[in-house]
Amino acid sequence: MSRIAFNSAAVRRKHLRREYVPVVSTILACLLSLLPIIVSSPVIPDFGFLMLIAWRLLRPEMWAPALALPLGLFNDLVGGHPIGQSMAIWTSLFIIFDIMDSRVLFRDYWMDWLIAAFAITGYVFADWFIGTLMGNSAGFPVMLPQLGASILAFPIVARFVLALDRWRLAR
Repeated sequence: MSRIAFNSAAVRRKHLRREYVPVVSTILACLLSLLPIIVSSPVIPDFGFLMLIAWRLLRPEMWAPALALPLGLFNDLVGGHPIGQSMAIWTSLFIIFDIMDSRVLFRDYWMDWLIAAFAITGYVFADWFIGTLMGNSAGFPVMLPQLGASILAFPIVARFVLALDRWRLAR
């Protein structure tokens, strides 16, 4: 049995849900960095970044590299990063993902996790490197707990994104 929209408002709501759920969920994941969690070393993953790459790996046709600029700016402003850090890293990562999508013929769950692990490693290393350029004297081993937590948290975030995508595309 198929459902038919009875009015134009239902059609608009469905269109808005299909258009904006990925962006809004990424913004809400970026806002998780505002939670009052106090740690002495970086352990908490950047959930905005994890949500972004999970959406990008699940639905590559929806995410143009230009969309990473405003989302990266929002993450920089909310997360306290230097302005332009997430913008540059996320945009260059999207360009790398576009190049990879043109070369790779198929991907499965394990390959997505491996790709995400490389992306997360690059992101954490870039965060550390930019921090050292700004005067942070901590070594990279301080970032290893965050790197491990982020790589291990990616499948959970990917399952959440998959559930959101199913809800987004539901009738």
